[in-house]
Amino acid sequence: MTRPSARHVLPEFTERTSLGHRTLDPYAKLLEGRIVLLGSPIDDTSANDVIAQLMHLEHAAPDRAISLYINSPGGSFSAMTAVYDTMRYVSCDVETFCLGRAEACAAVLLAAGAPGRRHALPGARVTIRQPVLPGPVEAQVSDLVVEADELTRTRVLLEEMLARHTGRTPDQVAADIERDTVLDARGALEYGLVDHVVGGRGVPPAAPGTSGAPILPDAPGAPGAPGTPDTPGAR
Repeated sequence: MTRPSARHVLPEFTERTSLGHRTLDPYAKLLEGRIVLLGSPIDDTSANDVIAQLMHLEHAAPDRAISLYINSPGGSFSAMTAVYDTMRYVSCDVETFCLGRAEACAAVLLAAGAPGRRHALPGARVTIRQPVLPGPVEAQVSDLVVEADELTRTRVLLEEMLARHTGRTPDQVAADIERDTVLDARGALEYGLVDHVVGGRGVPPAAPGTSGAPILPDAPGAPGAPGTPDTPGAR
């Protein structure tokens, strides 16, 4: 797994084991707990990191769930589909959490988590938008036509993915991504992108009759959360 390039020195700590001492960084420790963090734009490098971790964790324990934490502005559609297909390919349930933001392609990965196991923290923001051509484009007309056709195909795929995981129709999704649709945690819940809004430790469920679903005091798979049995679910 590639360490984040923005941090010059990644904190490390030493643990005592039966075989002696070992030094770990936070990402290695999270991986031990079957937690994968996507905390950067989605490109081929970050996608390959996530894919490698998902496949490793499936090989290590194919019947145990994996938790994917997302804080990403989105990025490459093709890189996202590689992660998306892997999430649906592995035998483990992949539960998803949004902390911070999940924009564009990252919102698709959030919605693609195992049914009933998609979560947003209270301060999360989820943005769905249509795909765009990257950067300034300089090409001859025939090449631009090819690019436009591919962009249209990509948009249709995006609409189908979001419709599949939110219960909305592709036409509804198409209308919603004409302009950026920015949702807070409750809005993401109502839209069908997540199943729960996760509160802090010890926060009681919302009172009956209040808007939205209960705020869960602890999320399965969250760091430090009590252990709960993994229940397989359809993807």
